[in-house]
Amino acid sequence: MNKVNVGEIDKLYIRLDKEAKSGGYHLNPNIDFTKELVEGLLVNEKRYGYWACPCRLADGDKQEDLDIICPCDYRDSDLNDYGTCYCGLYVSKDVVDDKKEIGSIPERRPEKRNERLQFKSKKQKSRDKVGRLDYPVWRCRVCGYLAARDEPPEICPVCKAKKDRFELFMS
Repeated sequence: MNKVNVGEIDKLYIRLDKEAKSGGYHLNPNIDFTKELVEGLLVNEKRYGYWACPCRLADGDKQEDLDIICPCDYRDSDLNDYGTCYCGLYVSKDVVDDKKEIGSIPERRPEKRNERLQFKSKKQKSRDKVGRLDYPVWRCRVCGYLAARDEPPEICPVCKAKKDRFELFMS
């Protein structure tokens, strides 16, 4: 039912590798392992309609899962702290250069939906104190890129995340 052919995996692997390199990121150098993760992304895309992290349990509701759509909201923090993202698809330059080994990392995603909502609510309250601007500022939830304009960009110019990965940062 959710079978993925090798050609699809290879095509997406090449695309992700190119996008990662253009954005200053690195895919895991273990190609077989990385292609298994890519296959998981494709299976989740067929199942849910989006690339839910292959190492996390998705709700199947895109709005609920926005934080775990690859590349997830936690990628950069995980790379900085552990040299790899949660699933191991993205790794730091130190890992690529064999200066750091990959180990297990803790899950950053709040376990319960209401905890995720509380986290978002705290972020919004801190923004509300700033004041009004001529244009709303949109923040890419993946890489932090900020865009001051009426609508978020269709694709993030930094990490290539789609428009739905932007959140209103300030208005």
